[in-house]
Amino acid sequence: MRRTTGYLSPPDLQQQLKRELKNIICEYDRLIIAEGPPQTAHWAQNIWFDPQVISFTSISEAAKKLKEMQKLWSFYPYKNIRRGTLISEKLPYFSAKPIIFPSSIPKAPLGSWTLLDPNTLLASPLCSSSFAQGEVHFQESKVPPSRAYLKLWEALTRIGVIPKPDDVCLEVGASPGSWTWVLQQLGSKVIAVDRALLDPSVSSLPNVTCLKKDAFSLKPMDFPKLDWIFSDLICYPEKLLAWLNQWLEINAKINFVCTLKFQGEGDRDIIKEFEKIAGSHIVHLFHNKHELTWFKIAQE
Repeated sequence: MRRTTGYLSPPDLQQQLKRELKNIICEYDRLIIAEGPPQTAHWAQNIWFDPQVISFTSISEAAKKLKEMQKLWSFYPYKNIRRGTLISEKLPYFSAKPIIFPSSIPKAPLGSWTLLDPNTLLASPLCSSSFAQGEVHFQESKVPPSRAYLKLWEALTRIGVIPKPDDVCLEVGASPGSWTWVLQQLGSKVIAVDRALLDPSVSSLPNVTCLKKDAFSLKPMDFPKLDWIFSDLICYPEKLLAWLNQWLEINAKINFVCTLKFQGEGDRDIIKEFEKIAGSHIVHLFHNKHELTWFKIAQE
């Protein structure tokens, strides 16, 4: 029996994911099945490792077969959703409760399954994400000036490393200030740079220094001590990479978390250029839109 791997696309980003994959066999809406072991798939929200096709004759039998494979499962609704819900009700209870930031990624393995027809399921006991469908939900805050803070919360949760108290963080493209708010709440010293003003509720916080200038005018010699660089800047990834290179060349101890924003389907050549940087990771976060997040953590 040939080996396959499943790749769950974020909503409306199937084409970006399909451009990355080779040997696609079939598609179940957002779930794309390709032949062979796992491939590099930046646009996948969750990867199903070695999914298995399982036949059954009753709801109880389907639940029994899943429980024999492992304990915790997440149902991906594709077809026969009502029947799938009835099967889920017979499985051990799993609740995808919003998490409180900062939190660790859940340790318990979470499998994924779906129904292909009323008597056939596709199940993968091992997936790349410990969150149902790769969706990371938080107990949200009404304090920051925009919802962009959720993107940084998710990035830091995925990385498993957060800025320490008194770390010096440079954030470019900081307005209106949601990422700066996250970093300040962690106890870090934040240098927030943007040509637009930050929301006063953020710019007035302790340990926040605002610089009203073009981010690309900044040079490493301007900041003798720097622990992190953050960017949610709206710009072409090529321009961001050229600017980042000057920092990468002189200080291997800086940590980076940067959003890569794309106009079209996402230029695979520039993604490869970011990948060439030693220690790089590129992912699509649940809270990303038409963008990827690149990070490089010196503390790994």
